[in-house]
Amino acid sequence: MHTETPSSSPTPPQPAPLQGAAAPVHASAAVATDAALSIRGLRKSFAGTEVVHGLSLDVPRGSFYGIVGPNGAGKTTTLSMATGLLRPDDGTAHVLGHDMWAEPHAAKAVLGVLADGLKTFDRLTGRELLTYQGLIRGMDPAVVEERTESLLAALDLAGEDGKLVVDYSAGMTKKILLAGALLHAPRLLVLDEPLEAVDPVSAQVIRRILTAYVGGGGTVVLSSHVMELVEGLCSHVAIIAKGELLADGTLDEVRQGGSLVQTFIDLVGGGDLAEGSLPWLES
Repeated sequence: MHTETPSSSPTPPQPAPLQGAAAPVHASAAVATDAALSIRGLRKSFAGTEVVHGLSLDVPRGSFYGIVGPNGAGKTTTLSMATGLLRPDDGTAHVLGHDMWAEPHAAKAVLGVLADGLKTFDRLTGRELLTYQGLIRGMDPAVVEERTESLLAALDLAGEDGKLVVDYSAGMTKKILLAGALLHAPRLLVLDEPLEAVDPVSAQVIRRILTAYVGGGGTVVLSSHVMELVEGLCSHVAIIAKGELLADGTLDEVRQGGSLVQTFIDLVGGGDLAEGSLPWLES
């Protein structure tokens, strides 16, 4: 299990590290070639402000790995760098042993990504979009057609033929983007809020798909704000705040006999509301 060490410069008081935490892994450390995703020393700044501070993390193969953190914690930025959507200022990311920035074709061939807010070719129908994505990856047209049919049926989108993706609801858009991430049968899935805006029936189907995928040897990295979802699905979890890794390990190691929500609050801080702070709502 892993916690970040403070830098030598003065910093505000930080939450106490979790008991039994291992020493930090620095960017100079060897990449874990047996990991599904191994990131080392990722850094990113916007407008001169660093938002991810040398973050390092290993995701074990065959794990269902949850990444949680408050809004603005750097989760999406970190995953964008790890999956080739955003170039880091420093650090590396390896997908199943392939360097994302030195070997992008090899890394992306075994990677499926559902990125929150990622633009797509939404002037196509769902079927056309999946067909395009499969063919541009060099997949056999017959395989693309077969898998497209299966995914559209499984995700309750088969009845939407003729409707452009731009006219999909938020939940339907999330499902067609997930279908695109699954189409080429990757060995690592990185999903940013995959169940957001999805109806309960479809959400249950997606959970079953992802659980079966992991059971078959695949690896899922899931970023979410919903702690109950992470606790119900994930075998491992990482807590990120202010661009730093506060804790990671198996779910039981991180929550230490308590709830993930309480561990999260203890590490991240906040959550208090002074009595009478909103008197105009209480009158």
